[in-house]
Amino acid sequence: MRRNKPILFVGGGRITSALCAGLRLGKYSREIVVYDRNPDKLRALRTESRVTIAQDLQKALPGAEILILAVRPASVPGVLQEIAGTGTWPRLCVSLAAGIPLAALRRSLGNPAHWVRAMPSPVSRIGRGLTAISFDTAVSKAQRARVHKLFEAVGQVIEIPELSFDAFTATYSSSHGYHALATLASAAQRAGLDRKTALTAAAHALADGIHYWRESGLSVDELLQEAVTPGGIAAATMAAMDKAGYRQAVQRGIQAGITQARRNAPSHKTRKATTASS
Repeated sequence: MRRNKPILFVGGGRITSALCAGLRLGKYSREIVVYDRNPDKLRALRTESRVTIAQDLQKALPGAEILILAVRPASVPGVLQEIAGTGTWPRLCVSLAAGIPLAALRRSLGNPAHWVRAMPSPVSRIGRGLTAISFDTAVSKAQRARVHKLFEAVGQVIEIPELSFDAFTATYSSSHGYHALATLASAAQRAGLDRKTALTAAAHALADGIHYWRESGLSVDELLQEAVTPGGIAAATMAAMDKAGYRQAVQRGIQAGITQARRNAPSHKTRKATTASS
C-alpha cells in the first residue's frame, strides 16, 4: 500500500491556486495532484506550486488520500457524476463549493464517501488564511484530524455548524477589507489627500487597528472607547457614518451574500453511486 498518498484537487481555479501556494509556503511536502480540463491553469499551478498534473481522473482518484472538490457550485453535479462514473474514489472527500449541503454531497457518491465542507480564504496563499469546516457524521476522529492539519498549514481553522456556513461565507471574505480600503481611501482623496497617502492612512486604520485588536486582548467595545473620544474627530466621523446608514448597509450586504450563496447551490439530482470507494 502506498504511503503518504497525495491530495487530489478536482478543479484548478483561484482557490486551488491559493491553497497550493500556501501549502508549499508552509513546507507541505506531500505530492499535490490537480485535475482540470484547462491546460493553462494546470501549467501555471505546476510552475508556481510544483503540483502533479492528472491527465486522467479515473487513474488519479484511487491513489489519493483526500479528494478536494474545488469547482463552482453550478459545476458540482456534473463533476460528481463524472467521479461516480469512475467507480472508485477516496473515502475522505472535502467540498469547497459554497452553498452545497452535506446531504446533497452524500447522496451523490453514496455512503462510502465521508464528506467535509470547507470554506478557505484566498489569503491562504500567504499562510494567513481562515478556513471554516463542518463534518458529516460519518467522518471519523482520525479523518477530522487529517482535515484540520491540512488547512492549519495555511492559516487558522474554525469548526462551525453547517447551518452557519452561508453566513460565514458572506462574512469572512477578504473582499470586505478590500472594499472598505477602496471606499475609505476614495473618501480621503475627495477630502484632499493624494492617492498614495489616502491608501496608507486607510490601510493603517483597517489592518493595523485589527492587528492591535488581535494582539491586545481587548474587546472591540473597549477599543472603540479607547479610540473614539467624546467630542473628537473619530466620534464625529463614526456618528455621521452610522447616521448615514453604515450599519444597515453592512447588514443588507451580508444578507444579500447569504441569499446568493443559497441561490448558487443548484438542485442536486445526481444519481447515487452504487460502486464502493477505495
